[in-house]
Amino acid sequence: MQTFNSNVDSPWVSATTDETQKPLQQLDVIIRDDLDLGTVTSNVDSHKADIVQANTLHTSLPSLISRLPTEILSEIFLYCLPEDEHLLYASRQAPMLLTRVCRRWREIAVGLPRLWCSLQVDFWYEDWQTRALCYDSWLKRSGGRPLSLRLECGNDWSELQSLLQPYVQQVSSLSLGFISCHGPFMIENFQALKDLTVRKYMFADNARAINRSLTKLPVNLRTINMKNVWFNRRLLDSITDSAWAGLTHLEISVDGRHSGTRILRLCPNLSSLKMTGLFNESQTAEPVTHTNLQSLYLSWTVVRNLTGDPGLFKVMTLPNLRVLEASHMGPWPHESFLEFLTRSKCTLERLVFDNSVWTTEEEHAEYTTLFPSFEIIEDPDAVFL
Repeated sequence: MQTFNSNVDSPWVSATTDETQKPLQQLDVIIRDDLDLGTVTSNVDSHKADIVQANTLHTSLPSLISRLPTEILSEIFLYCLPEDEHLLYASRQAPMLLTRVCRRWREIAVGLPRLWCSLQVDFWYEDWQTRALCYDSWLKRSGGRPLSLRLECGNDWSELQSLLQPYVQQVSSLSLGFISCHGPFMIENFQALKDLTVRKYMFADNARAINRSLTKLPVNLRTINMKNVWFNRRLLDSITDSAWAGLTHLEISVDGRHSGTRILRLCPNLSSLKMTGLFNESQTAEPVTHTNLQSLYLSWTVVRNLTGDPGLFKVMTLPNLRVLEASHMGPWPHESFLEFLTRSKCTLERLVFDNSVWTTEEEHAEYTTLFPSFEIIEDPDAVFL
């Protein structure tokens, strides 16, 4: 691989080079303007020392950056990383760019595991074997540290899983993008995994593959984000009661009231739930009590129901609920919500609506009295993230 001297393009070197040219330019002026040869010779002798001194300065002093201790350079390298959550294998971006400047920089970068703990792996290129070697080299440089990976698969997961096999005990955060995959991703082998994100792309029918991927979860997994993956009653009923029992934080979209209550039964240890739902007035759901949930975000649309009532407040009992955030374009189910509060006997500390929720002046006044922290958010995207 071709290497480059790190001080070639630095502003200090450019300034130094300009300084070395000034005496020579002055000599050109002297020779051009002075007709007396004796005067020219005298002036040449007087400027010779300046020329020698400037060239000596240019060739003998190293650049300031090359004199920095390895520890300082290592910290600077970390600040060079892009702000993206998952880094790309790209020659024009750090950390790969840092390995192409000079030999010393390459040695420091390759030997700094913190530079190599995040990676996006794409599997739909024809030259997969070449890319797999590059990805493997990257992952080896992580030096056993926890890894945060984003996997985008447009074919079959088996090749990606083979690549990751030596590193499964390092992966603590994993993002899976199901583009056109029909087979499951075997998550259960990632015993160090704590955070999982699952994404389904528009027009891709991967519900079965996603569902099979989630039937067995690692024992340490606590957080799953699946906000653009929809689960209906059939899919959720196919998951065993113990499969998701260890989860404490979940973001999910559900179709039907039964699906909403099924989530609470599948995840008895949840402390935080963000749920988007599509509900129908004709749907029913059995009552459910969840004693650990403390934070609930609900966003819903109701089909064939002008009251806007999702029906969940009639069947949920949440005695430890502390925070409720709601997003719904339509009237707020005031009566069923008050019944829910009475039944749950929870000490609600924060109640937040986005500005699309319709409440009457009387309801607004009542909530302000019951919950001093009650607020309506004008810009829900700034809060409901």
